[in-house]
Amino acid sequence: MADLRHNRIAVLATDGFEQVELTEPVKALRVHGAEVTIISQKPGEIQGMNHHDKGDKIKVDLELSKADASEYDAILLPGGVANPDTLRADKNAVTFVKHFTDAKKPVFAICHGPWTLIETDAIRGKTMTSWPSLRTDLKNAGAEWVDKSVVVDGNFVTSRNPDDLPDFNREILALLGNSAAATARKAS
Repeated sequence: MADLRHNRIAVLATDGFEQVELTEPVKALRVHGAEVTIISQKPGEIQGMNHHDKGDKIKVDLELSKADASEYDAILLPGGVANPDTLRADKNAVTFVKHFTDAKKPVFAICHGPWTLIETDAIRGKTMTSWPSLRTDLKNAGAEWVDKSVVVDGNFVTSRNPDDLPDFNREILALLGNSAAATARKAS
């Protein structure tokens, strides 16, 4: 079992996120000891979705305007259609995500989550997957799109949809576990 007690994970989301694409990875990360912070453009709560139906509201831990990306080891970008579409149009959200891509920190995006990554100009030459309707957008941004349950390319882990969550969670935990082991080796 990966020991992620020293990992701080940012989850960037807003209203319209696909509920299980946030809650299930967060649960897996917390079970392994990671500190997870839900960050959004506004304080309070954000509205989850179960595909087209409203899901639960999730408590926001930190407002984006008060978040410092350098304090986090990785970022999770859940999908849902409205969530990443709103975030990719927000300069502050894109700048926050760009910190992770520029610093080569782990970036986890599922379903429509990669839409926000397109705005960082960091996916050129990367192999990725996503919800099928993003295929052309990702290809136009320079990524190679493949139809697989999960794709790991360097510090990026991407998946297609909620059905892929077991594979997605396995790979994010593996990447973080490998990063944590490498950091521990460097420190000793």
